[in-house]
Amino acid sequence: MLEIVPLPAFQDNYIWTLRSGRHAAVVDPGEARPVLEYLAREGLALAAILATHHHPDHVGGIVDLVGTSKLPVYGPRGEPIPALTHPVGQGDSAAIPEIGATFSVLDIPGHTRAHVAYYDAGSLFCGDTLFACGCGRVFEGTAAQMHDSLQKLAALPDETRVYCGHEYTLANIRFARAVDPANPVLAAREERARRLREAGHPTLPSTLGEERATNPFLRCAEPAVVESANKYLGARVADPVRVFAAIREWKNKF
Repeated sequence: MLEIVPLPAFQDNYIWTLRSGRHAAVVDPGEARPVLEYLAREGLALAAILATHHHPDHVGGIVDLVGTSKLPVYGPRGEPIPALTHPVGQGDSAAIPEIGATFSVLDIPGHTRAHVAYYDAGSLFCGDTLFACGCGRVFEGTAAQMHDSLQKLAALPDETRVYCGHEYTLANIRFARAVDPANPVLAAREERARRLREAGHPTLPSTLGEERATNPFLRCAEPAVVESANKYLGARVADPVRVFAAIREWKNKF
């Protein structure tokens, strides 16, 4: 049975640790220390590393974790991932037999040029593309790419658990309520997330069903979101990509 444990890193990152038996794999280890301490405390051997994109807060710990071992390191083909052994892209898989998991790789560019996600058995590790009630900034790609990437993730089953890279949920919900103020599901989500954070718990994982109901960046064809984008722009747009670009720009300044 695969257990997924969040290891906090930096101010608001999560290093997702996947463990089964006496082995573990980690997703996006921005620093090595939390991982090394956890492995030592739990008596686990590291079997593999999965990287979603090249930003330092997601890959900065890889070299120290690999050390002199021949540990498999999966990461997007075409990005500078430290100690990369298995460059992957759409249609590839990442097999970690020690923990009994095989992940399908999805190309989800936009935040970075070749960002990938890993999907298996109802769990999605999506780095900084899809956040709980938000999405990443468009740094290296285009708004159209990011919108297409989000739609690709949104097409996965409702029950898919979303493991993203940061604890941004409450801030994202505040923006979502500005965009979609009459959404009752969003109001209820804010209350649940606040209770979790007050108790010291992560708000993650969320589910894709929850994201489709509350995340404005997955709802760019919804009339309320379109109207808010138009108010922000002072112009009439209806194309979902233009709506996405408008609310992403708005979020950058929010």
